[in-house]
Amino acid sequence: MKKQFLRRALITILTAGSCVTWATAEPDDLNRCNVVWDSPSADCHGSMPIGNGDLAANVWVEPNGDLLFYLSKSDSWSGEQELLKLGRIRVKMEPALVADGAVFKQELDLKTGTIRINSQLGTRNSQLSFWIDANQDVVNVEIEGSEVFSAQVMLEPWRVPGKKLYGGAVADTVLPAEGTTIRWFQRNSKSIFEGTLKNQHLGGVIDNYQDPLMNRTFGGLIVGEGLQSQDSKTLKTAAPLKKLHLRVHALTAQTETEDEWVAQLEKQRAQADAVPLETSRAAHEAYWSDFWSRSHIFVTGTEAAKRVTSAYTLQRWIQACAGRGAFPIKFNGSLFTVDGVDLNRRTKVEENHGPDYRKWGGCYWFQNTREPYWAMLYSGDTDQMAPLFEMYRKALPLLKDRTRTYFNHDGIFCSETIYFWGLNREHDFGAGNSDMYPKNAYIRYYWDSGNELSMMMLDYYAHTGDDGFARNTLIPIADEVVTFYDLHHQRTPEGKVLFSPSMSLETWHTAEDPMPTVVGLNTVLTRLLELPDSLISEEQRTRWTRFRSELPEISFGEEGGKQWIKPARTYSDCKNSENPELYAVFPYRAYTVGKPDLDVALETWERRRIKQTGGWRQDAIQAAMLGLTDEARRDVTKNATRQCLIREPVHEARFPAFWGPNFDWTPDQCQGSVTMIALQRMLMQCDGREIRLLPAWPKEWTASFKLHAPYHTTVEGRVEDGSVVDLKVTPESRRNDIVQ
Repeated sequence: MKKQFLRRALITILTAGSCVTWATAEPDDLNRCNVVWDSPSADCHGSMPIGNGDLAANVWVEPNGDLLFYLSKSDSWSGEQELLKLGRIRVKMEPALVADGAVFKQELDLKTGTIRINSQLGTRNSQLSFWIDANQDVVNVEIEGSEVFSAQVMLEPWRVPGKKLYGGAVADTVLPAEGTTIRWFQRNSKSIFEGTLKNQHLGGVIDNYQDPLMNRTFGGLIVGEGLQSQDSKTLKTAAPLKKLHLRVHALTAQTETEDEWVAQLEKQRAQADAVPLETSRAAHEAYWSDFWSRSHIFVTGTEAAKRVTSAYTLQRWIQACAGRGAFPIKFNGSLFTVDGVDLNRRTKVEENHGPDYRKWGGCYWFQNTREPYWAMLYSGDTDQMAPLFEMYRKALPLLKDRTRTYFNHDGIFCSETIYFWGLNREHDFGAGNSDMYPKNAYIRYYWDSGNELSMMMLDYYAHTGDDGFARNTLIPIADEVVTFYDLHHQRTPEGKVLFSPSMSLETWHTAEDPMPTVVGLNTVLTRLLELPDSLISEEQRTRWTRFRSELPEISFGEEGGKQWIKPARTYSDCKNSENPELYAVFPYRAYTVGKPDLDVALETWERRRIKQTGGWRQDAIQAAMLGLTDEARRDVTKNATRQCLIREPVHEARFPAFWGPNFDWTPDQCQGSVTMIALQRMLMQCDGREIRLLPAWPKEWTASFKLHAPYHTTVEGRVEDGSVVDLKVTPESRRNDIVQ
C-alpha cells in the first residue's frame, strides 16, 4: 500500500505553517486527507495528534532530529480535578534522525493509525513508525536505519520540586533506575471531593460515596530491547543497532499504595508484551480499517470543498483519538494541549503556561462538551458516546441526593458546569455560599443540559436499538430530569407550568418560560412516550402525558404579518451571545426542512441577535437544518479555517485541525465538531423514520458519502450536479423512507 501511495502523483496545497499533500485519487480515497510535512517542527506547536481513544500523544521532530512526544490519558485527574499530562519523552539518535540537507517526511497515515517519519541523506535512510495500540494502552516507536545508530530515550519531567505547578499537581515521582526501564507517576495525596460536598451543603451524604480523586495515580513505564538504564530518567542503547522498538506502557488506577500501582503497571506490561508485535499491529490496523469503513464524507468540486473534507476527516480522527476513554472528550483541548500562551483579558499581557494548563480548566461545560457527540450519531461512532452517558449515569445517585437536600423533592437538575462526579465547579457555586443556587450568574438557574442530554440519549437509542441502554441509562436519567421540572415549578391559574426563576441559556439571565426549556421538555416527553411498553411503566406513561399537557406554549413575536420564535415568554438582562430561540431548530428539531411553519423559523434566523460562526457557535448547523444552502456552505467553509474567530495575533498550531484559540483553548473541539454536524446535516437529515437527502447541499460540490441513520440504517452514494446517484440503503426496506 505504501509503495502504491508513493507512486501516485501528488498535488501540494500549502496551509499556514505546514505542507499538506493530497493524492490524485478517487474522491473517496482516505489517503488524500493524510497530513504530510516536509520539514521538522520548531516546537510542540508543530505536533501531530495520535491516540487510541484513551491514551494519546502530541508527536513532533525538532530541527536537531530529536523525536519528542507529550503523553496524555483520559483519566489522569489531579486532586483538584484538572486533567494533567502523563509526561514528555525525548528520543535522541546518533547519527541524528534529521541531518542538514536530508529529505524529510512526516505523515499521519489515517488508514493505519500511524505516524510515519522518513529521513534520507544520500544512501543513509532512517524510518520511524509511531502508533498507539488501538486495543491496549501501549505506545510503540519503531526505528529502522540503513546504517547502525545509537539512541537515548529520556523522560523530561516539568513537574519538579520547587516549581509552581498547575492544577494541584505535585512533583512527579521517578522511580530509581532498574536495569532496562524508566518508571514514573503522579499520585493524588489531596482531593477537593469532600470539601466540595461540604461547601455545597452535601456533607451529610459524604459517607455514601467513594472519593474519585484521592490516591488516583497515573504514569508510565518505558522499555526497549537493547536499552539499558543510564540513570532514573535515561535509557541508552548498549551497542549500535539498526532497529529499535521502544514501548511506553501507561496506567491510571486508584490504589491504596504506590507499590500496588507499580504492581498493576508491571502486570499490564507483562500481558501486553506477551502478544507478538506483528499480532498487535495487525489487530491495531484492523481496528482503524473498521473505523474508517463505518462512514465518510469526501467532497470535491472547489478548493473550499477539499478544505472542508480535510476539516471533517481530521476532526473525526481527533475525536476517535480521545473518545474511548473513561471520561468524555474535553472541549478545551481534548488530550492534545501543549505549552500554551494566553492573552490576559485585563492586562493584555501574554501569560506562558505549561502543557497541563487549559483555559476553563478541568470541568465539563455541557454546551461545549455536547458538540463532538452530536456528530457521532451520523458518523456511526456511537461507541464513543458511552463515556458521556456513563459520566451522568454514575453521577445519578449524588445528583438525586443533591435535589432532595436542596429542595426536598425528587428528580435531578443537571448544571451547566460540573465535575465529572456531578456537582458544580466550586468557582461557580461560590465558597461559603449559603444559597442552594450557584453564585455564578451565568448558570444560576440554567439546567437545560439535562433536556439536551436526554434528547441525545433518545437519538442514540433510535440509532442502536439498545434496550439495555434504555433501561439502565436513558430512562433513569431522563425520568429524573423530567421529574425535577415537574416538581420544582409552580403552576399558573390556568394549570400551566411557570418556569421561573429561569434563564434562556447563559444569554438572558432573567427569563420566564425560556424557549430551550419549553421546546426541549416537549420534545423529550414526546419521544419518551413513543418508547415501547416493554421499557416504560404505565405510571411513567401517565405522569409524562400529564406533565406534557401542562407545558406552556412556545412564545412568538409578531410584526407586519411575520412571526418569529422568542427566546422566552419574557426575557431581560442580556449577558452572553447565544441565540437560544434557534434551539428550536437545533438540537431539538421542532422546526426544520420538511416540517410546518418553516417560514417562522426562517424569520427567526434572519432576526437572530448574533450572526457569527466559529468556536461553539451553531449558525452553520442551524442554516443546514433550515435548508439555507448558501449560508451553510459559507459558514462550514469558514469553520474549516483554524482561527476564524481570532481578533488578535496568536501562536498558530501547525496541524490543520488544531482549531483555535477561539473562546476556549487549542485545539478547540467545538469548532471542528460544528463543522462535522453541519456538513452531515447538509447531506442528510433524519426525523422519525424519514431520511431527507441533500436538504442544503451546494450544487457545485460533488461528494462520496456513507452516513448512519436511525434504526440500524446506513445510507451511501455519490452526489453529482445536485442529485444523489448510486444510492445504497441498508437495509433495503428503508429505501421507502428516503426523501430527495
